[in-house]
Amino acid sequence: MFRRSLLAGTTGALALPALTAPRLARAQGLPKITIGMSGWTGFAPLTLAEQAGLFKANGIEVETKFVPQRERNLALASGALNCVVTTVDTMILWASTIPLVQVLVLDRSHGGDGIGVRPGIKGFADLKGKTIAVDGPGTSPYFLMAYMFRENGLSVKDVQTATLAPQPAAQAFVAGQFDACATYEPYLSQVRGMGEDKGRILATTLDHPCIVDTLAFQPAFINANPEAVKRVVKSWFDAVEMIKAEPEKSFGIMGKRVNQSAEQFKASAAFIEWLDAAKNRDYVANGLPAFQQKAYAVQRETGVVRQEVDLSKLLDPRFLA
Repeated sequence: MFRRSLLAGTTGALALPALTAPRLARAQGLPKITIGMSGWTGFAPLTLAEQAGLFKANGIEVETKFVPQRERNLALASGALNCVVTTVDTMILWASTIPLVQVLVLDRSHGGDGIGVRPGIKGFADLKGKTIAVDGPGTSPYFLMAYMFRENGLSVKDVQTATLAPQPAAQAFVAGQFDACATYEPYLSQVRGMGEDKGRILATTLDHPCIVDTLAFQPAFINANPEAVKRVVKSWFDAVEMIKAEPEKSFGIMGKRVNQSAEQFKASAAFIEWLDAAKNRDYVANGLPAFQQKAYAVQRETGVVRQEVDLSKLLDPRFLA
């Protein structure tokens, strides 16, 4: 899985001919939408919606592009992208410099991100003064570390950090370097498999659910094109339903884009949860606002976000109905 290009092949899996033609007719005048994303498993239903013809069935032309996370917000601001997907903590960071509105929750990490530690570290308090391999400020592993520390009475100032990307962080830890590492799947499984006499998982997002991915537009685009936004959201829900109805076919389509077999992709998907329409409505009403407040506090306390962000403007749930 690659965190936060299109499959060649099958289209039209759920694009029922009787429904497609009138929807396409009604779609005249809607803008083409370009979504900036990555190969992260949580985003993969967007590829499915594109490759299985679900966007087309809903009368909207959409292209997904793999754009590095550090460039995605700049591409959105320049107009090269209409839409971006990333973690909530990163959305807050981007919203500190450009207008941004989340309209859909894509996925939640369910054990796919975590902290590995040496056997002698029994709890978070034992990490004080230790060295942890973790990606730099502004990345999801750094946020995960800071969030979990805050939830357990620690600060990032209580540890030493060695700045390494998720894969080399896990590899260095497995090789015997550092007291701890913060990483995500598939690299976290390297820690899972090293044996408890050498290292173990201290906590994952099953213990502290703090990695959530969303989809966002700029407010001016939403105001000018609400119908297009609605159809993008509907297509995501259709993709999630297709995964439920035709899992092997769906895993094959999504896996091919990231050079995985259907079985490999299925294994990577075990650590995340895609949110359908009902789960979106429930989480946006009962979970996301409180989580955003916590995430914002973490980003401010660590100095990742230095400007004020109005969280009330960062979420528009009307397209989830």
